[in-house]
Amino acid sequence: MVNFYADKNYFHGATLGFDKFFSDVDAFFQQVDKFPHHNVIKVADDSYKIEMALAGFDKKDVKVELKDGKLSIEGKRDKDEVDYLHHGISYRNFLKSFRLVDTMLIKEATMENGILSILLDNVLPEEKKAKIIDIK
Repeated sequence: MVNFYADKNYFHGATLGFDKFFSDVDAFFQQVDKFPHHNVIKVADDSYKIEMALAGFDKKDVKVELKDGKLSIEGKRDKDEVDYLHHGISYRNFLKSFRLVDTMLIKEATMENGILSILLDNVLPEEKKAKIIDIK
């Protein structure tokens, strides 16, 4: 019996054209750093929202980019010249990425009260929607 979880070569040998998908899955599980914390919310059947906690970051410190189906959120801040007695709020630079399906569109990105919100819609073209086939 094949252990599907331990033997990823099984999937590569049993599928064709999914190389990019398996690379993305591998990258996801290699991602150790959970900073910054985020939520992924299903707003409606085909609408989603990503919320990211970015305390201490300003809009000018954050770049949101969509390229080749990959949504990247990058935050860069200059170092504080402060003598902290306790430093519990992390201001470190980060890069977090999300792989999106080809039909996913970004509606808007807003930042309010230290929360970056990105609204996404999955817009299926008519030819990709399910349809009933008449039997003749």
